[in-house]
Amino acid sequence: MTLTIVALLPSLQNTNGDAENAAVLARRAGWAGLDARVVAVESRDELPAHVDAIVIGSGTDASLEVARTRLLELHDELRRWGTEGVPILAVGTGWELLSWGIELPDGTGIEGLGILPGRAVPSVGGRITGDLVVAERGSRELLVGFENHARAYVGAEGSPLGRVRTGEGNAKGSGQEGVVMGEVIGTHLHGPVLAKNPVLADRMLTTMAARAGLEYEPGERTRTVDAYADSARRAHLAAAGVDATAAPAAQTVDG
Repeated sequence: MTLTIVALLPSLQNTNGDAENAAVLARRAGWAGLDARVVAVESRDELPAHVDAIVIGSGTDASLEVARTRLLELHDELRRWGTEGVPILAVGTGWELLSWGIELPDGTGIEGLGILPGRAVPSVGGRITGDLVVAERGSRELLVGFENHARAYVGAEGSPLGRVRTGEGNAKGSGQEGVVMGEVIGTHLHGPVLAKNPVLADRMLTTMAARAGLEYEPGERTRTVDAYADSARRAHLAAAGVDATAAPAAQTVDG
């Protein structure tokens, strides 16, 4: 069986290389001895018959309306995938488009697909940029990346990806980053995030394999590459002034 990983709208939603997270999943699956392929989907007509995971990257505000129109064609499928437990990674504006909606500075708005709780609103104090370190909720993992967004994310405080150790995350002073609902993840972590945080990639791959009746076990090549990723992560944490050996603070359901 071949695992099919869909990169949604890569021509529009790949400003920071986020769509390449699909390639990360496929490569790690291959190193584990599993067949996997990446399918770029720009419209509903290009959708494969079976989907094992979805990646939606971040785009520019200029492409928001076009991206939303194309995603609306896939609304029923996206909702079904989310309900069925298909892993979905949405980054930046890709995440915002799956939310309740996006509020723009001129007072107008763009209705989201309503797959994830919360909405994007103009950030008080301007654009948020810089290194981002997150203590993942429910684990001892520190996730690293960079953030670059003009909007804050509100209304999903009960289900964050994790607590901010360095950076701003969902909003200045919120202390939270991202949103998680089942196997659907929304995040500001650019990067691509799965290359920098292989534990997140392996979690998605484990779910993908299990749903397909397969078993995912990282291969030898994976461990070699992850050693490089770990070195880069430690350099990132050191530059951010975060102690990689310190256990993240306990996290509650309300963050």
